Amino acid sequence: MAAAAAEVVVVPFFGQGHLLPSIELCNRLSSRNFKVILVISSNLSSSVPSSLRFLPLLHVLEIPSSLPPPPPSSFSPGEGNVPDPMQGHRHHHSQLSEGLGKYLSSRPEVSVPNRPLFAVVDVMMGWTGELFASHRIPTVGFFTSGACSAALELAMWKVGLEDFKPGEIRPLPGLPGDMALVESDIKQRPHGPPNLRDEPKGPGGPPGQGFLPPPGGPGPKFMGPPKPGQQPPWLEEAGGSVALMFNTCDDLEGPFIEYIAEQVNKPVWGVGPLLPETYWKSTGSLLHDQEIRANRQSSVTENDVIRWLDKKPCGSVLYVAFGSEVGPTLEEYPQLAAALEESNHPFIWAIQHGAGRRGPPRAMKPGLEPGDDKDSGYFPTGLDQKVGDRGLIIRGWAPQLLILSHPSTGGFLSHCGWNSTVEAVGRGVPFLTWPIRGDQYHNAKLLINHLKVGLPISKDMSRMVVKGDIIKGIESLMSDTGVKERAAALRVNFEHGFPRSSNAALDEFARFTCRRSGGQ
Repeated sequence: MAAAAAEVVVVPFFGQGHLLPSIELCNRLSSRNFKVILVISSNLSSSVPSSLRFLPLLHVLEIPSSLPPPPPSSFSPGEGNVPDPMQGHRHHHSQLSEGLGKYLSSRPEVSVPNRPLFAVVDVMMGWTGELFASHRIPTVGFFTSGACSAALELAMWKVGLEDFKPGEIRPLPGLPGDMALVESDIKQRPHGPPNLRDEPKGPGGPPGQGFLPPPGGPGPKFMGPPKPGQQPPWLEEAGGSVALMFNTCDDLEGPFIEYIAEQVNKPVWGVGPLLPETYWKSTGSLLHDQEIRANRQSSVTENDVIRWLDKKPCGSVLYVAFGSEVGPTLEEYPQLAAALEESNHPFIWAIQHGAGRRGPPRAMKPGLEPGDDKDSGYFPTGLDQKVGDRGLIIRGWAPQLLILSHPSTGGFLSHCGWNSTVEAVGRGVPFLTWPIRGDQYHNAKLLINHLKVGLPISKDMSRMVVKGDIIKGIESLMSDTGVKERAAALRVNFEHGFPRSSNAALDEFARFTCRRSGGQ
Protein backbone atom coordinates (compact mmCIF):
# COMPACT_ATOMS: atom_id res chain seq x y z
CA MET A 1 0.00 0.00 0.00
CA ALA A 2 1.46 3.37 -1.03
CA ALA A 3 2.38 5.78 1.74
CA ALA A 4 0.00 8.71 2.20
CA ALA A 5 1.19 12.04 0.79
CA ALA A 6 2.99 14.27 3.24
CA GLU A 7 1.06 17.42 4.02
CA VAL A 8 2.37 20.99 3.79
CA VAL A 9 0.40 24.11 4.71
CA VAL A 10 1.28 27.26 2.71
CA VAL A 11 0.34 30.64 4.22
CA PRO A 12 0.87 33.66 1.92
CA PHE A 13 0.65 37.30 2.90
CA PHE A 14 -2.38 39.04 1.42
CA GLY A 15 -1.86 40.83 -1.89
CA GLN A 16 -1.31 39.29 -5.30
CA GLY A 17 2.41 40.05 -5.28
CA HIS A 18 2.68 37.54 -2.44
CA LEU A 19 -0.16 35.24 -3.45
CA LEU A 20 1.01 34.51 -7.02
CA PRO A 21 4.47 33.18 -6.07
CA SER A 22 2.84 31.17 -3.28
CA ILE A 23 0.49 29.57 -5.78
CA GLU A 24 3.41 28.59 -8.01
CA LEU A 25 5.18 27.14 -4.97
CA CYS A 26 2.07 25.06 -4.26
CA ASN A 27 2.23 23.71 -7.81
CA ARG A 28 5.90 22.77 -7.38
CA LEU A 29 5.28 21.05 -4.05
CA SER A 30 2.23 19.11 -5.23
CA SER A 31 4.26 17.79 -8.17
CA ARG A 32 6.58 16.24 -5.55
CA ASN A 33 3.69 14.30 -4.03
CA PHE A 34 3.05 16.71 -1.17
CA LYS A 35 -0.54 17.28 -0.19
CA VAL A 36 -0.65 21.08 -0.12
CA ILE A 37 -3.12 23.23 1.82
CA LEU A 38 -3.13 26.86 0.57
CA VAL A 39 -4.60 29.12 3.27
CA ILE A 40 -6.17 32.37 2.08
CA SER A 41 -8.87 34.80 3.12
CA SER A 42 -12.11 34.32 1.22
CA ASN A 43 -11.86 37.86 -0.17
CA LEU A 44 -8.88 36.66 -2.26
CA SER A 45 -10.78 33.67 -3.67
CA SER A 46 -11.16 35.18 -7.14
CA SER A 47 -7.38 35.53 -7.41
CA VAL A 48 -6.86 31.77 -7.27
CA PRO A 49 -6.88 30.19 -10.76
CA SER A 50 -9.71 27.73 -11.21
CA SER A 51 -7.25 25.16 -12.57
CA LEU A 52 -5.54 25.08 -9.18
CA ARG A 53 -8.68 23.78 -7.50
CA PHE A 54 -8.71 20.66 -9.66
CA LEU A 55 -5.25 19.44 -8.69
CA PRO A 56 -5.76 16.23 -6.69
CA LEU A 57 -3.07 17.03 -4.10
CA LEU A 58 -3.91 20.70 -3.61
CA HIS A 59 -6.67 22.10 -1.43
CA VAL A 60 -7.55 25.78 -1.02
CA LEU A 61 -8.61 26.53 2.54
CA GLU A 62 -10.62 29.76 2.48
CA ILE A 63 -10.91 31.53 5.81
CA PRO A 64 -14.19 33.52 5.86
CA SER A 65 -13.50 37.23 5.68
CA SER A 66 -15.87 40.15 6.11
CA LEU A 67 -13.47 42.41 4.23
CA PRO A 68 -14.27 43.29 0.59
CA PRO A 69 -11.91 42.01 -2.11
CA PRO A 70 -9.11 44.36 -3.16
CA PRO A 71 -10.04 46.56 -6.15
CA PRO A 72 -8.84 45.12 -9.49
CA SER A 73 -6.11 47.74 -9.84
CA SER A 74 -4.76 47.40 -6.29
CA PHE A 75 -1.88 45.14 -7.24
CA SER A 76 0.12 44.97 -10.43
CA PRO A 77 0.90 41.42 -11.59
CA GLY A 78 4.05 40.09 -10.06
CA GLU A 79 4.78 42.98 -7.70
CA GLY A 80 5.36 42.43 -4.02
CA ASN A 81 3.33 45.41 -2.92
CA VAL A 82 1.65 45.66 0.45
CA PRO A 83 -1.92 47.00 0.74
CA ASP A 84 -2.74 49.91 3.02
CA PRO A 85 -2.05 48.58 6.53
CA MET A 86 -4.51 51.03 8.09
CA GLN A 87 -7.51 49.48 6.29
CA GLY A 88 -8.69 46.42 8.15
CA HIS A 89 -5.13 45.27 8.96
CA ARG A 90 -5.84 43.90 12.42
CA HIS A 91 -9.29 42.65 11.46
CA HIS A 92 -7.84 40.67 8.56
CA HIS A 93 -5.21 38.93 10.66
CA SER A 94 -7.62 38.27 13.52
CA GLN A 95 -10.01 36.49 11.18
CA LEU A 96 -7.18 34.51 9.60
CA SER A 97 -5.76 33.54 12.99
CA GLU A 98 -9.13 32.32 14.21
CA GLY A 99 -9.86 30.32 11.07
CA LEU A 100 -6.39 28.77 10.87
CA GLY A 101 -6.51 27.88 14.56
CA LYS A 102 -9.82 26.06 14.08
CA TYR A 103 -8.41 24.13 11.11
CA LEU A 104 -5.28 23.04 12.98
CA SER A 105 -7.27 22.06 16.05
CA SER A 106 -9.45 19.82 13.91
CA ARG A 107 -6.45 17.83 12.69
CA PRO A 108 -5.01 14.85 14.60
CA GLU A 109 -1.45 15.06 15.84
CA VAL A 110 1.08 14.00 13.24
CA SER A 111 2.86 10.92 14.50
CA VAL A 112 3.07 8.58 11.51
CA PRO A 113 6.54 8.52 9.89
CA ASN A 114 6.67 9.66 6.25
CA ARG A 115 3.68 11.95 6.80
CA PRO A 116 5.38 15.15 8.06
CA LEU A 117 3.25 18.23 8.40
CA PHE A 118 5.18 21.44 7.72
CA ALA A 119 4.03 25.01 7.24
CA VAL A 120 5.64 27.25 4.62
CA VAL A 121 4.89 30.74 5.89
CA ASP A 122 5.43 34.07 4.14
CA VAL A 123 7.80 36.03 6.39
CA MET A 124 5.18 38.79 6.56
CA MET A 125 3.01 36.17 8.25
CA GLY A 126 5.71 35.13 10.71
CA TRP A 127 3.34 35.78 13.59
CA THR A 128 1.59 32.50 12.70
CA GLY A 129 4.72 30.65 13.85
CA GLU A 130 3.47 30.66 17.44
CA LEU A 131 0.16 29.20 16.31
CA PHE A 132 1.87 26.40 14.38
CA ALA A 133 4.31 25.77 17.24
CA SER A 134 1.39 25.24 19.61
CA HIS A 135 0.39 22.35 17.33
CA ARG A 136 3.96 21.05 17.08
CA ILE A 137 4.21 21.99 13.39
CA PRO A 138 7.61 23.32 12.24
CA THR A 139 7.65 26.30 9.90
CA VAL A 140 9.78 27.30 6.93
CA GLY A 141 10.04 31.05 6.32
CA PHE A 142 9.18 32.01 2.74
CA PHE A 143 10.46 35.18 1.05
CA THR A 144 8.59 36.19 -2.11
CA SER A 145 11.48 38.61 -2.71
CA GLY A 146 15.08 37.89 -3.65
CA ALA A 147 18.01 36.89 -1.45
CA CYS A 148 20.21 39.89 -2.28
CA SER A 149 17.88 42.35 -0.56
CA ALA A 150 17.72 40.25 2.62
CA ALA A 151 21.49 39.69 2.56
CA LEU A 152 22.23 43.40 2.17
CA GLU A 153 19.81 44.32 4.97
CA LEU A 154 21.54 41.84 7.24
CA ALA A 155 25.09 42.81 6.23
CA MET A 156 24.42 46.56 6.58
CA TRP A 157 23.01 46.00 10.05
CA LYS A 158 26.05 43.95 11.06
CA VAL A 159 28.67 46.45 9.86
CA GLY A 160 26.75 49.45 11.16
CA LEU A 161 26.36 52.75 9.34
CA GLU A 162 26.65 55.28 12.16
CA ASP A 163 30.11 56.51 11.12
CA PHE A 164 29.75 56.17 7.36
CA LYS A 165 31.74 58.93 5.66
CA PRO A 166 31.01 60.68 2.34
CA GLY A 167 32.98 59.07 -0.44
CA GLU A 168 33.68 55.94 1.61
CA ILE A 169 33.57 52.49 0.03
CA ARG A 170 32.81 49.95 2.74
CA PRO A 171 33.11 46.21 1.96
CA LEU A 172 30.48 43.89 3.38
CA PRO A 173 32.28 40.82 4.77
CA GLY A 174 30.94 37.62 3.24
CA LEU A 175 29.38 39.30 0.21
CA PRO A 176 30.86 39.88 -3.28
CA GLY A 177 33.22 42.83 -3.52
CA ASP A 178 31.05 44.50 -6.15
CA MET A 179 28.34 44.93 -3.51
CA ALA A 180 30.47 47.14 -1.24
CA LEU A 181 28.53 50.05 0.22
CA VAL A 182 28.85 53.54 -1.19
CA GLU A 183 27.22 56.79 -0.17
CA SER A 184 24.33 56.39 -2.63
CA ASP A 185 23.31 53.19 -0.82
CA ILE A 186 22.74 55.21 2.33
CA LYS A 187 21.06 58.24 0.76
CA GLN A 188 17.62 57.18 -0.37
CA ARG A 189 14.53 58.96 -1.57
CA PRO A 190 13.17 61.66 0.75
CA HIS A 191 9.71 60.09 0.86
CA GLY A 192 8.51 56.70 1.93
CA PRO A 193 5.69 54.40 0.80
CA PRO A 194 2.59 56.36 -0.29
CA ASN A 195 0.45 54.83 2.46
CA LEU A 196 2.91 55.30 5.30
CA ARG A 197 4.69 58.60 4.78
CA ASP A 198 2.22 60.67 6.78
CA GLU A 199 1.76 58.30 9.70
CA PRO A 200 2.90 59.64 13.08
CA LYS A 201 6.21 58.49 14.46
CA GLY A 202 5.93 55.38 16.62
CA PRO A 203 8.08 52.55 17.95
CA GLY A 204 8.72 51.41 14.38
CA GLY A 205 10.68 54.54 13.48
CA PRO A 206 10.10 57.85 11.68
CA PRO A 207 7.47 58.40 8.99
CA GLY A 208 8.14 56.56 5.76
CA GLN A 209 10.52 54.07 7.38
CA GLY A 210 8.08 51.46 8.57
CA PHE A 211 4.78 51.08 10.36
CA LEU A 212 4.37 49.27 13.65
CA PRO A 213 0.74 48.14 14.00
CA PRO A 214 -1.12 48.89 17.23
CA PRO A 215 -0.33 46.45 20.05
CA GLY A 216 -2.57 43.47 20.65
CA GLY A 217 -3.86 40.80 18.33
CA PRO A 218 -2.14 38.88 15.55
CA GLY A 219 -0.23 40.48 12.70
CA PRO A 220 3.26 41.51 11.58
CA LYS A 221 5.23 43.44 14.17
CA PHE A 222 6.66 45.67 11.46
CA MET A 223 5.42 46.77 8.05
CA GLY A 224 7.28 48.79 5.48
CA PRO A 225 10.98 48.74 4.66
CA PRO A 226 13.63 49.13 7.37
CA LYS A 227 15.99 52.08 7.33
CA PRO A 228 19.48 51.36 5.96
CA GLY A 229 21.44 49.74 8.77
CA GLN A 230 18.37 48.92 10.87
CA GLN A 231 17.95 45.34 12.10
CA PRO A 232 15.99 43.48 9.41
CA PRO A 233 12.48 42.77 10.74
CA TRP A 234 12.50 39.34 9.08
CA LEU A 235 15.17 38.17 11.54
CA GLU A 236 12.54 38.16 14.26
CA GLU A 237 9.57 37.27 12.07
CA ALA A 238 11.32 34.15 10.73
CA GLY A 239 13.47 33.48 13.79
CA GLY A 240 11.52 30.39 14.82
CA SER A 241 11.59 28.82 11.36
CA VAL A 242 13.67 25.69 10.84
CA ALA A 243 14.67 26.77 7.31
CA LEU A 244 14.17 29.57 4.77
CA MET A 245 13.01 29.64 1.14
CA PHE A 246 13.62 32.46 -1.34
CA ASN A 247 11.89 33.20 -4.62
CA THR A 248 15.17 33.08 -6.54
CA CYS A 249 17.81 30.72 -7.90
CA ASP A 250 21.55 30.09 -7.68
CA ASP A 251 22.16 31.47 -11.19
CA LEU A 252 20.97 34.89 -10.05
CA GLU A 253 21.81 35.06 -6.36
CA GLY A 254 23.97 32.12 -5.34
CA PRO A 255 26.43 34.13 -3.18
CA PHE A 256 23.58 35.83 -1.33
CA ILE A 257 21.76 32.56 -0.61
CA GLU A 258 25.03 31.14 0.79
CA TYR A 259 25.64 34.26 2.91
CA ILE A 260 22.20 34.10 4.54
CA ALA A 261 22.59 30.38 5.23
CA GLU A 262 25.91 31.02 7.00
CA GLN A 263 24.49 33.90 9.03
CA VAL A 264 21.28 32.24 10.22
CA ASN A 265 22.83 28.77 10.55
CA LYS A 266 19.91 26.92 9.02
CA PRO A 267 19.07 25.58 5.55
CA VAL A 268 18.32 28.27 2.96
CA TRP A 269 16.96 27.32 -0.45
CA GLY A 270 16.43 29.25 -3.67
CA VAL A 271 13.22 27.74 -5.07
CA GLY A 272 12.35 30.20 -7.85
CA PRO A 273 11.78 32.33 -9.71
CA LEU A 274 8.22 31.23 -8.99
CA LEU A 275 6.67 32.28 -12.28
CA PRO A 276 3.85 30.48 -14.13
CA GLU A 277 4.76 27.24 -15.88
CA THR A 278 3.74 28.87 -19.17
CA TYR A 279 6.58 31.36 -18.67
CA TRP A 280 9.14 28.56 -18.62
CA LYS A 281 7.64 26.78 -21.62
CA SER A 282 7.42 29.87 -23.84
CA THR A 283 11.12 30.61 -24.32
CA GLY A 284 11.65 32.11 -27.76
CA SER A 285 7.98 32.92 -28.30
CA LEU A 286 5.47 35.52 -27.17
CA LEU A 287 4.01 34.96 -23.73
CA HIS A 288 0.34 35.94 -23.53
CA ASP A 289 -0.66 37.27 -20.12
CA GLN A 290 -4.33 36.55 -20.77
CA GLU A 291 -3.54 32.83 -20.76
CA ILE A 292 -2.33 32.91 -17.15
CA ARG A 293 -3.62 36.14 -15.60
CA ALA A 294 -7.09 37.55 -15.67
CA ASN A 295 -7.13 40.86 -17.51
CA ARG A 296 -7.62 43.87 -15.32
CA GLN A 297 -8.97 47.27 -16.20
CA SER A 298 -6.93 48.51 -19.16
CA SER A 299 -7.10 50.96 -22.04
CA VAL A 300 -5.70 48.41 -24.51
CA THR A 301 -6.01 44.78 -25.52
CA GLU A 302 -3.14 42.36 -26.00
CA ASN A 303 -3.76 42.46 -29.74
CA ASP A 304 -3.37 46.26 -29.69
CA VAL A 305 0.01 45.88 -28.02
CA ILE A 306 1.18 43.13 -30.39
CA ARG A 307 0.22 45.14 -33.48
CA TRP A 308 2.10 48.17 -32.17
CA LEU A 309 5.23 46.21 -31.21
CA ASP A 310 5.30 44.29 -34.48
CA LYS A 311 5.86 47.57 -36.33
CA LYS A 312 8.95 48.51 -34.31
CA PRO A 313 12.58 47.43 -35.00
CA CYS A 314 14.09 44.64 -32.89
CA GLY A 315 15.34 45.88 -29.51
CA SER A 316 14.22 49.47 -30.12
CA VAL A 317 11.38 49.89 -27.60
CA LEU A 318 11.72 51.14 -24.02
CA TYR A 319 9.10 49.71 -21.68
CA VAL A 320 8.23 52.02 -18.75
CA ALA A 321 6.28 50.62 -15.80
CA PHE A 322 6.19 51.01 -12.02
CA GLY A 323 4.23 49.25 -9.30
CA SER A 324 0.61 50.03 -8.57
CA GLU A 325 1.48 51.46 -5.15
CA VAL A 326 5.05 52.59 -5.71
CA GLY A 327 6.23 55.03 -8.33
CA PRO A 328 7.57 58.53 -8.96
CA THR A 329 6.13 61.51 -7.13
CA LEU A 330 3.45 63.72 -8.62
CA GLU A 331 6.23 66.22 -9.39
CA GLU A 332 8.41 63.64 -11.16
CA TYR A 333 5.78 62.25 -13.52
CA PRO A 334 5.73 65.40 -15.73
CA GLN A 335 9.54 65.15 -15.90
CA LEU A 336 9.20 61.59 -17.18
CA ALA A 337 6.57 62.63 -19.74
CA ALA A 338 8.80 65.45 -21.02
CA ALA A 339 11.78 63.09 -21.29
CA LEU A 340 9.82 60.51 -23.27
CA GLU A 341 8.57 63.25 -25.57
CA GLU A 342 12.08 64.59 -26.20
CA SER A 343 13.68 61.17 -26.62
CA ASN A 344 13.70 59.67 -30.11
CA HIS A 345 13.16 56.09 -28.92
CA PRO A 346 9.85 54.23 -29.24
CA PHE A 347 8.28 53.53 -25.86
CA ILE A 348 5.42 51.83 -24.07
CA TRP A 349 4.37 53.59 -20.88
CA ALA A 350 2.07 51.67 -18.56
CA ILE A 351 0.70 54.18 -16.08
CA GLN A 352 -1.51 53.17 -13.17
CA HIS A 353 -4.71 54.80 -12.02
CA GLY A 354 -3.73 57.00 -9.09
CA ALA A 355 -0.14 57.52 -10.30
CA GLY A 356 1.65 59.96 -8.02
CA ARG A 357 -1.33 60.23 -5.68
CA ARG A 358 -1.01 59.35 -2.03
CA GLY A 359 -2.97 56.43 -0.68
CA PRO A 360 -4.10 53.15 -2.21
CA PRO A 361 -4.92 53.12 -5.94
CA ARG A 362 -8.49 53.43 -7.09
CA ALA A 363 -10.21 52.57 -10.31
CA MET A 364 -11.03 55.52 -12.54
CA LYS A 365 -14.63 56.62 -12.19
CA PRO A 366 -16.95 55.52 -15.02
CA GLY A 367 -17.54 58.01 -17.82
CA LEU A 368 -14.38 60.05 -17.16
CA GLU A 369 -11.43 60.47 -19.45
CA PRO A 370 -7.89 60.10 -18.05
CA GLY A 371 -6.94 63.26 -16.21
CA ASP A 372 -10.54 64.38 -15.57
CA ASP A 373 -10.69 62.88 -12.10
CA LYS A 374 -8.34 64.37 -9.51
CA ASP A 375 -8.39 61.11 -7.58
CA SER A 376 -7.11 59.25 -10.64
CA GLY A 377 -3.67 60.81 -10.19
CA TYR A 378 -1.30 61.94 -12.91
CA PHE A 379 -1.87 61.21 -16.58
CA PRO A 380 0.26 62.62 -19.45
CA THR A 381 -2.66 64.23 -21.24
CA GLY A 382 -1.72 65.19 -24.79
CA LEU A 383 1.52 63.20 -24.89
CA ASP A 384 0.08 60.63 -27.28
CA GLN A 385 -0.68 63.38 -29.82
CA LYS A 386 2.82 64.82 -29.48
CA VAL A 387 4.69 61.55 -30.00
CA GLY A 388 2.26 59.89 -32.40
CA ASP A 389 2.88 56.25 -33.18
CA ARG A 390 6.31 56.41 -31.51
CA GLY A 391 4.65 55.93 -28.13
CA LEU A 392 1.97 53.65 -26.73
CA ILE A 393 0.48 54.85 -23.45
CA ILE A 394 -1.44 52.20 -21.50
CA ARG A 395 -3.79 53.35 -18.76
CA GLY A 396 -4.16 50.69 -16.05
CA TRP A 397 -3.16 47.06 -16.46
CA ALA A 398 -0.50 46.18 -19.04
CA PRO A 399 0.36 42.75 -20.50
CA GLN A 400 3.85 42.92 -19.04
CA LEU A 401 4.93 39.36 -19.83
CA LEU A 402 3.94 39.81 -23.45
CA ILE A 403 5.83 43.11 -23.72
CA LEU A 404 8.99 41.69 -22.12
CA SER A 405 8.92 38.62 -24.37
CA HIS A 406 8.51 40.58 -27.62
CA PRO A 407 11.74 40.96 -29.65
CA SER A 408 11.09 44.68 -30.22
CA THR A 409 11.49 45.42 -26.49
CA GLY A 410 15.05 46.54 -25.80
CA GLY A 411 14.94 48.11 -22.32
CA PHE A 412 12.88 48.33 -19.14
CA LEU A 413 12.57 51.49 -17.02
CA SER A 414 11.49 49.91 -13.74
CA HIS A 415 11.22 50.48 -10.00
CA CYS A 416 12.86 47.04 -9.62
CA GLY A 417 10.12 45.19 -7.79
CA TRP A 418 11.36 41.62 -7.50
CA ASN A 419 8.87 39.80 -9.70
CA SER A 420 9.19 42.38 -12.49
CA THR A 421 12.94 42.01 -12.13
CA VAL A 422 13.00 38.24 -12.64
CA GLU A 423 10.41 38.41 -15.43
CA ALA A 424 12.64 40.77 -17.42
CA VAL A 425 15.92 39.01 -16.58
CA GLY A 426 14.46 35.76 -17.86
CA ARG A 427 13.67 37.42 -21.17
CA GLY A 428 17.06 39.12 -21.56
CA VAL A 429 15.77 42.69 -21.19
CA PRO A 430 18.27 45.18 -19.62
CA PHE A 431 17.17 47.74 -17.02
CA LEU A 432 17.12 51.44 -16.38
CA THR A 433 16.62 51.34 -12.61
CA TRP A 434 14.43 53.79 -10.71
CA PRO A 435 13.97 52.29 -7.22
CA ILE A 436 11.43 53.92 -4.94
CA ARG A 437 11.78 52.19 -1.58
CA GLY A 438 12.88 49.16 0.40
CA ASP A 439 14.23 46.12 -1.39
CA GLN A 440 13.99 47.89 -4.75
CA TYR A 441 17.27 49.68 -3.97
CA HIS A 442 18.98 46.37 -3.30
CA ASN A 443 17.49 44.78 -6.41
CA ALA A 444 18.76 47.72 -8.47
CA LYS A 445 22.24 47.31 -6.97
CA LEU A 446 22.15 43.60 -7.83
CA LEU A 447 21.26 44.42 -11.44
CA ILE A 448 23.83 47.20 -11.83
CA ASN A 449 26.83 46.05 -9.78
CA HIS A 450 26.65 42.26 -9.66
CA LEU A 451 24.72 41.02 -12.69
CA LYS A 452 25.70 44.09 -14.72
CA VAL A 453 22.48 44.14 -16.73
CA GLY A 454 21.25 47.56 -15.60
CA LEU A 455 22.08 51.26 -15.44
CA PRO A 456 20.86 53.79 -12.82
CA ILE A 457 18.43 56.57 -13.65
CA SER A 458 20.44 58.80 -11.31
CA LYS A 459 23.52 58.47 -9.12
CA ASP A 460 21.77 60.37 -6.32
CA MET A 461 18.34 58.96 -5.61
CA SER A 462 17.92 61.16 -2.54
CA ARG A 463 16.88 64.05 -4.78
CA MET A 464 14.10 64.52 -7.28
CA VAL A 465 14.64 62.80 -10.63
CA VAL A 466 14.45 65.37 -13.44
CA LYS A 467 14.07 65.30 -17.21
CA GLY A 468 17.80 65.51 -17.86
CA ASP A 469 18.46 62.42 -15.71
CA ILE A 470 15.83 60.44 -17.58
CA ILE A 471 16.93 61.45 -21.08
CA LYS A 472 20.56 60.67 -20.27
CA GLY A 473 19.54 57.31 -18.76
CA ILE A 474 17.42 56.34 -21.76
CA GLU A 475 20.15 57.22 -24.24
CA SER A 476 22.78 55.36 -22.20
CA LEU A 477 20.70 52.20 -21.86
CA MET A 478 19.45 51.98 -25.43
CA SER A 479 22.93 52.55 -26.89
CA ASP A 480 24.90 50.32 -24.49
CA THR A 481 25.69 47.14 -26.42
CA GLY A 482 27.59 45.69 -23.46
CA VAL A 483 24.63 45.73 -21.07
CA LYS A 484 22.40 44.26 -23.77
CA GLU A 485 24.87 41.45 -24.47
CA ARG A 486 25.15 40.62 -20.77
CA ALA A 487 21.36 40.59 -20.41
CA ALA A 488 21.11 38.22 -23.37
CA ALA A 489 23.81 35.98 -21.89
CA LEU A 490 22.00 35.84 -18.54
CA ARG A 491 18.79 34.86 -20.32
CA VAL A 492 20.46 31.64 -21.49
CA ASN A 493 20.21 30.33 -17.90
CA PHE A 494 16.42 30.37 -18.25
CA GLU A 495 16.04 28.95 -21.74
CA HIS A 496 15.76 25.35 -20.58
CA GLY A 497 12.86 25.92 -18.21
CA PHE A 498 12.63 26.19 -14.45
CA PRO A 499 16.17 26.41 -13.02
CA ARG A 500 17.86 23.12 -12.21
CA SER A 501 19.23 24.51 -8.95
CA SER A 502 15.70 25.39 -7.81
CA ASN A 503 14.41 21.94 -8.69
CA ALA A 504 17.29 20.51 -6.67
CA ALA A 505 16.46 22.81 -3.75
CA LEU A 506 12.83 21.67 -3.74
CA ASP A 507 14.00 18.06 -3.80
CA GLU A 508 16.24 18.84 -0.82
CA PHE A 509 13.26 20.36 1.01
CA ALA A 510 11.39 17.07 0.45
CA ARG A 511 14.30 15.11 1.91
CA PHE A 512 14.57 17.60 4.77
CA THR A 513 10.93 17.12 5.76
CA CYS A 514 11.43 13.35 5.64
CA ARG A 515 14.48 13.53 7.91
CA ARG A 516 12.75 15.89 10.34
CA SER A 517 9.79 13.53 10.65
CA GLY A 518 12.00 10.51 11.27
CA GLY A 519 11.50 8.97 7.83
CA GLN A 520 14.20 7.29 5.79
